[in-house]
Amino acid sequence: MKKKLPLGIQTFREIREGGYYYVDKTQFALRLVEHGKYFFLSRPRRFGKSLFLDMLAELFEGKKELFEGLYAGERWDWGKKYPVVRISFGGGVLKGRGELVERIREILKDQSDVHGVQCENRSVGGWLEELIKKTKEKAGQRVVVLVDEYDKPILDNIEDGEVAVEMREELKGLYSVIKGADANLKFAMLTGVSKFSKVSLFSGLNNLTDITLDERYSAICGYTEVDVREVFAEELEGREGRGSFDMGRVREWYNGYNWLGESVYNPYDLLNLFDSGKFRAWWYETGTPTFLLKVLRERAVYLPKLGRLVASSQLLSTFDVGNMPVEALMFQAGYLTIAEEVTQGERSFYRLRYPNLEVSLSLNESLLTDWVDRSLSPMAVSSEIYRLLVEWDMEGMGELLKGFFASVPYQWVAKNPLANYEGYYASVFYAFFASLGLEIAVEESSNAGRLDMAVKMGGRVALFEFKVVDGEAEGAAMRQIKERGYAEKYRGQGSEVWLVGVEFSRSKRGIVGWEVEQEASMKR
Repeated sequence: MKKKLPLGIQTFREIREGGYYYVDKTQFALRLVEHGKYFFLSRPRRFGKSLFLDMLAELFEGKKELFEGLYAGERWDWGKKYPVVRISFGGGVLKGRGELVERIREILKDQSDVHGVQCENRSVGGWLEELIKKTKEKAGQRVVVLVDEYDKPILDNIEDGEVAVEMREELKGLYSVIKGADANLKFAMLTGVSKFSKVSLFSGLNNLTDITLDERYSAICGYTEVDVREVFAEELEGREGRGSFDMGRVREWYNGYNWLGESVYNPYDLLNLFDSGKFRAWWYETGTPTFLLKVLRERAVYLPKLGRLVASSQLLSTFDVGNMPVEALMFQAGYLTIAEEVTQGERSFYRLRYPNLEVSLSLNESLLTDWVDRSLSPMAVSSEIYRLLVEWDMEGMGELLKGFFASVPYQWVAKNPLANYEGYYASVFYAFFASLGLEIAVEESSNAGRLDMAVKMGGRVALFEFKVVDGEAEGAAMRQIKERGYAEKYRGQGSEVWLVGVEFSRSKRGIVGWEVEQEASMKR
């Protein structure tokens, strides 16, 4: 009999007692305890951070019966039990410092009652300090402090800089207490989506060990390939008469998140896939990245390069109110992940990429809708592009896209700073193709230079070169493809190679040149 799918369940006890699947993460808990005392972990939303902290709490509280058959079951010292102070900002949205202070007091009052101590101090920092000290004295064991969604009050107000700073400063005062309580603490861990700069939120808590980019903990949240094949083997065969899942397709859609170690699947995606039998953007649809879209639009980011950004570890950690590099924002939110680490001399940096098809397809669809006048039904145009590609009607595609750009209302263009950016045309063009989940390569290197975009489908490949001209078409895009021999690397690969030169006009605000030729040596 199959177990139940733990959709939306973040309580370790309920999962263990309720007949649900559980992917054993207790080996990571033991590793943490053996190698340190204060830890910080950043992971995107819905990756299992809350469940991991809840498991940690049950482990420290000595609930041996919940760990039977798990890695920690025979390896943990069950003779000691530690009191656990839990702080979570996962529920609700707090608007303003006053609401945050009130919520912190509610949490501390609840924790005081749980541990049976009476605290006199009513400042949030003083209350937490007193709670830790008195709880240790009463239990006769040092205290464990677990903070979940530590950054949510800030992120919920990130578009209002003044309020976000107030939230940050209030939380900074709360968290700084942890360092001063060292003598009374056994262990402490904070988790959240973002990693704020040490000089801002964590300046008073500089003893935290950040395991976000530690390869030993890359799979601390999420499911590995082995987890999926072993724990969910029955689910891969399908439910309720449905056929089995193609593991290659499952991997393409949902695997790929990486923090310098083993890649993982997003648990929320897989559980919904197994429950419904449908490949959908389950994780992406739970949180439309409106703030991210706004940032990308305001900064006029060149979309073809978005899934191939490069960043240093310092840049990925440079995140604060009013200072959010695109690379850090997208990485911490889960829309980009690490492709590889590259070392040059004494410096290291990371090549970033989209984690998987779900993110690439869905984000570009959102960007396409956000970057053009919605009255033009961009997704309907995208669907028509797919049909034309299936038929390989490149001339028809040119007419379709010419008509699309020509129909963008002048009023929309005039008020949108993106339209004055030369890369806007190529970005929207790229987003059309990327939103279809096609095999796309952008700015591929060759001896002759970099081709703007290659689209592969059905044994054919179209090589696109973009040029922005002042007025009428000049034929410069097609000339560059030929003169630089961009098609050469595709010869002998068994695909038909087509050349497409596209020219956008600044003055006419649209496509004025669309040239298509089949590469001469590939003609039959």
